[in-house]
Amino acid sequence: MDLITILLSLVVILFLANVYNSQKKQKYKNFPPGPKPLPIIGNLHMLDMKRPYKTFLELSKKHGTVLTIHFGMAKVIVLCGYDTVKDALLNHGEAFSNRPKLPIFSKSTKDNGVIFSNGESWKAMRRFTLSTLRDYGMGKKAIEDKISEEAEYLVQAMKSFGGKPFDNLTTLNAAVANIIISILLGHRFSYDDPTILRLMGLINENIRLMGSRVIRLYNIIPTLLDLLPGPHHKFFENMKQMQNFIEATFTKQKKTLDVNDQRNLIDAFLVKQQEGKTEFSQYFNNDNLIALVYDLFLAGMETTTTTLRWAILLMMKYPEIQKKVQNEIDSIIGTAQPQAEHRKKMPYTDAVIHEIQRFGDIAAEGVPRETIQDVTFRGYLIPKGAVVLPLLHTVLKDDVYFKKPFEFYPGHFLDAEGNFKKNDAFIPFSIGKRSCAGETLAKMELFLFFTSLLQNFTFQAPPGAEIDLEPAEAATHAPKVYQVCAIPRR
Repeated sequence: MDLITILLSLVVILFLANVYNSQKKQKYKNFPPGPKPLPIIGNLHMLDMKRPYKTFLELSKKHGTVLTIHFGMAKVIVLCGYDTVKDALLNHGEAFSNRPKLPIFSKSTKDNGVIFSNGESWKAMRRFTLSTLRDYGMGKKAIEDKISEEAEYLVQAMKSFGGKPFDNLTTLNAAVANIIISILLGHRFSYDDPTILRLMGLINENIRLMGSRVIRLYNIIPTLLDLLPGPHHKFFENMKQMQNFIEATFTKQKKTLDVNDQRNLIDAFLVKQQEGKTEFSQYFNNDNLIALVYDLFLAGMETTTTTLRWAILLMMKYPEIQKKVQNEIDSIIGTAQPQAEHRKKMPYTDAVIHEIQRFGDIAAEGVPRETIQDVTFRGYLIPKGAVVLPLLHTVLKDDVYFKKPFEFYPGHFLDAEGNFKKNDAFIPFSIGKRSCAGETLAKMELFLFFTSLLQNFTFQAPPGAEIDLEPAEAATHAPKVYQVCAIPRR
């Protein structure tokens, strides 16, 4: 344990000890079991604060698939395994449909937007998001053409390295970001444009900071940590810069807004704002617009970029799998531009993409829920307002549904004849009322970018480099920084 961790632990203990006697412990009957908490600190001493999902998985083997973890004096219900998570999010979907107030987001977004909002505001923002994404081509030929065009830019950018080692983060990041930017802002950026580099830098730094122990502790004791130095202050500073950019953007767009010629999602929001007639018109305010654009930019860029980084790393690690994908691409697509309709004729490539998502396990911890009412779940009484964590790591690594859960094995999605086989436990976008609104877009991006890249390149590690599949320390389950050689195939 390093000195910073020890000092933070002491600060936490002293603070909680000070308030402990003034707080009445909540006692619930028939609450889910879990490890015995220590006074004041609960189970914090047991948790791997870098990758708490690993601790939860181990504890579930002893305490069951519905267990209670004490974060200080706060109880969190952790759900493990596909059957349990599905039961909660589908069969009891309404009861588990809220988001808890996480201090790091409550302070920075005031619980606006679509990811961490609740109630009528969330319903209005989600309905608007889904309808507007469809209007601007999600799942249609219009967005497919945009992705295909961007894939060409990406291929040319990678060719510029001439087969020499490079870090692919910025290049992949910019390509993926340009898709959601085209929907939000109506245009794309070149990969070296200072604006997109700054926006990506702010997002990426915040993703990294959110995985730090200090920010995890901030969500437990925000009042105390507000008084102390630490990475949470940098997080808020980055958020403010993003919010200022978004506000300046829509303020400028307002001046040229044409109700009959809406250029992008921001225009569509501004039109709703002006109508003032819709049932949820009160929620179309500037704060919600800023938070919504931020949410969509973050979600539309981060997870797909991270999945593609895993894809290239895994192809480097398993060249025989890379070769089989390339053979299928050559057979079905040849030198033509990959199209979404090719996917159904390419079972092996489809299986590999699914396995990349499963193995990469991008949202390992899932996104927390909160019960909107008392609910009896699997024999336990979970009270209204309880924080619930549906642990996607335990779903995508569920050995009941995946033969080799901790290995990269495309056979998880292939039958004996080599045909693509669906697997119910494959839910990287979650399920139910709070599932990812951009799932359709992300699936199309992954297929078109992945096939375009493997059509044009063979990916290899630089001479002498070791391929490390251990994830970096961040809010998402991302690869560590690595170098790749993109060897042109033609």
